[in-house]
Amino acid sequence: MTDIPTDFRVLHCDDALIAVDKPAGMLSQADRTGDPDLVAVAKAWLQEHQSAGPDPFVGLVHRLDRPASGVMVLGRTSDAARALSRQFRERFAEKRYLAVVEGEMTGMGTCVHYIAKKGREPMIVGPDDPDGKRAVLRWQALAPGAATSVVQVQLETGRPHQIRLQLSDEGFPIIGDLRHGGKRELDGRNLALHQVLLRVEHPVTYQMMTFTTSPPDTWRRVLTSEQLEGIAGALQGS
Repeated sequence: MTDIPTDFRVLHCDDALIAVDKPAGMLSQADRTGDPDLVAVAKAWLQEHQSAGPDPFVGLVHRLDRPASGVMVLGRTSDAARALSRQFRERFAEKRYLAVVEGEMTGMGTCVHYIAKKGREPMIVGPDDPDGKRAVLRWQALAPGAATSVVQVQLETGRPHQIRLQLSDEGFPIIGDLRHGGKRELDGRNLALHQVLLRVEHPVTYQMMTFTTSPPDTWRRVLTSEQLEGIAGALQGS
């Protein structure tokens, strides 16, 4: 059975869904590396803590980049997974992110770019590129600093590496994102990008459910005490 990492946390579990805090570095879905992935770890947790059978159903309904962390929900039945997937596909689910970027980012604004995959690599392209898809995000600086700033992000579209690409193009790459122009590392392999809030409609009861998690402790390496207090305040106001 798959081992359950110590930094994997279950936020909520019922017969229809399971909400978890995905650790940075964990795959959302299995790939050719064979490294532990969220679906396998969630199945192992259900077997250990919910007396589930040998192969409990766990449906992946949205994704989070491997080096990012934060809230994710998974369906526990095929019907629940379809209903949850529809919410993400139709942009009904609310997702809110925190990022630590390089430089002093102040105020708030909206970023509009076009993103295309060239080969397997997503990149920003011009609006006339035939492969380009419109990418829109709204951002607000929560705790600016001279060297790093904490930024809250909400997506209006869902494109590969969207937050990473757009913030970098604005001149504020995410800490740890050496792939997209960053110069500062976080922990040598992950990003200071965290899905801090996820709000979905329960697929059975139809009640709105809100899940939040704090960023990982590794963020303390790059933030001041005042910035950490700003994050705590944002979580309390969610």
